[in-house]
Amino acid sequence: MDVIAVKPSQLRVFTAQFSPGARTAWHREPYGRVLHVLYGTGRVQRRGGPVVEVRAGDTIVVDPDEWHWHGAAPTSVFAVLSAYETDGDGSIGRDAAGGTSTGTHGGGADGGGGTEWGSHVSDAEYLQPARTASVPSEDLNRTARREACW
Repeated sequence: MDVIAVKPSQLRVFTAQFSPGARTAWHREPYGRVLHVLYGTGRVQRRGGPVVEVRAGDTIVVDPDEWHWHGAAPTSVFAVLSAYETDGDGSIGRDAAGGTSTGTHGGGADGGGGTEWGSHVSDAEYLQPARTASVPSEDLNRTARREACW
């Protein structure tokens, strides 16, 4: 994982790579997050939603405090570019009990993000049939683009 941060900006950007079958635990961030798939095939799921298969070029917009997980598909490597905002100093987060912590998702001790971690994603959750993420659409200039995955 590589963190890219230029202080005093509150924006943090990093890359994360997953081996086939690897995935995060359920988690949420106070300010949300944008994930852009760089290569490979992955899976993402928001709590209560379907498992969605994502590929290079897909973008996932995670709303503030939305419980979700993401990771590689069972037979593919997967890499994302992740962008999120911090509290400014990058040190305020929440632990599972609702207290503050410096534990972060992708930010390390300097990256911020305030990720709250939940339970591990079970094999039963991970291996649900996945639906395709992106739907090609056209903008006013008739240029093909991809919609955000959810």
